[in-house]
Amino acid sequence: MTRRILGPFNRVEGDLEVQLEVEENLISKAWVNSPLFRGYEQILQGKDPRDALVYTPRICGICSVSQSVAAAQAIASAQGISAEQNGRLATNLILATENLADHLTHFYLFFMPDFARDCYQHTSGFKDTALRFKALTGTAAKDVLPARAAFLHITGLLAGKWPHSLAIQPGGTTRPIEAQERVRLITTISSFRYFLQQTLFAAELEQVCELDSEAALQQFIGQNPDSDFARFIRLADNLNLNELGKATDQFMSYGAYQDTDTHLFKSGVWLNQQHQQLNPDDIREDIAHSWLNANSTPKHPFQGSTIPDTDESSGYSWCKAPRLNSQVMEVGAIARQMVEGHPLIRNLVGQSGANVRNRVIARLLELALVVPAMEQWARQIQVREPFCKSAAIPQQAQGAGMIEAARGSLGHWLRIDNGHILNYQIIAPTTWNFSPRDAQDQPGALELALQGTVLGDELEKSIKIQHIIRSFDPCMVCTVH
Repeated sequence: MTRRILGPFNRVEGDLEVQLEVEENLISKAWVNSPLFRGYEQILQGKDPRDALVYTPRICGICSVSQSVAAAQAIASAQGISAEQNGRLATNLILATENLADHLTHFYLFFMPDFARDCYQHTSGFKDTALRFKALTGTAAKDVLPARAAFLHITGLLAGKWPHSLAIQPGGTTRPIEAQERVRLITTISSFRYFLQQTLFAAELEQVCELDSEAALQQFIGQNPDSDFARFIRLADNLNLNELGKATDQFMSYGAYQDTDTHLFKSGVWLNQQHQQLNPDDIREDIAHSWLNANSTPKHPFQGSTIPDTDESSGYSWCKAPRLNSQVMEVGAIARQMVEGHPLIRNLVGQSGANVRNRVIARLLELALVVPAMEQWARQIQVREPFCKSAAIPQQAQGAGMIEAARGSLGHWLRIDNGHILNYQIIAPTTWNFSPRDAQDQPGALELALQGTVLGDELEKSIKIQHIIRSFDPCMVCTVH
């Protein structure tokens, strides 16, 4: 038996360290460490609740909108108000823009360049892969970056700027648009659709949305062989990525893109091969193996605390271990589509579980699913109607903002006393996926995904581990906040 520590990792947002126990070329155990403490929850104590709208987006520079939306919904929940219809539509559009831009960035700039590395020279089609996806010099980046930049103009139209906009508020958004701006908004979304249809899928988005099985997927790839989607599927099949990075097959989603009384992708849990209702009261944060103090037993975020303790002898990460009814849950695009019940993802996971291949497919599928919804939201905006309402901050209250960021379920829990923040706790998506062990010694989702991985030579060891890690699209700066 040998132990090794890996880290830092390139093309991962923030700091990550992984310790592995290897027996006879097999990973028998893994410990995932988030080595950077942020302290946002302590910073917020005693402040006006509206200050959370300024501070929490700065947890991260690539998913700041998600933090803004969760903070705004937590305050709105405490105030007992709902957003104006126009504000809700605008919020969905701003959040979707950030989420889809993240999906695109992950696929083209973070994930696919690994397959253009020298260790894959022996694989079929390597020359084409390297020409398309090699970091810095590949042709894909030259196609993707302008399309991504143009798409992000939506945040300028609806939020004033990106990242760290203050336009998202508990009662809606503060940036109303005129008729000509709505036309520009619709045109921008249509241009992004065109890019996806020409470059990523080489087909209409509706065709991608209708895929319902592995057989349908393979037929689609055969009909559109020159798409980047097809290139990925061929690589994944040649390298057996469907056998790499299996975790719990237990999934959770808070519900994505809120409508009046529902979501585009519904909330819930996929557990024991069936959909179940999500009970937020079942969420607990365990710190048995965290460098934190004060929580003697797992606590719900409303009662939780984030007090650093570097002397905690059993700790090995600044990350807490969130659990749902004591269960390890995986979150992200694959979880959203399993909970929603998309037939393609249900079929793929039913065959081979959550793995590197299926996580990436789910992320790309969401690009096809969400853009048509964005087109509808843009057309539903009523020009010259209200976008935002205001309400007073109560003296005593609590509220939760539970949304879906690109990487999965994001929750903000707020308690107000004497008009100020008494407690503010955040559980980010990567906190769920990259958690340490809990008091029952249950590994987190990534720790489970790494266990059982068969390793080859030194170079192969490294690349396999990186594929598994990157399949979750981690954002480590959000993890510890």
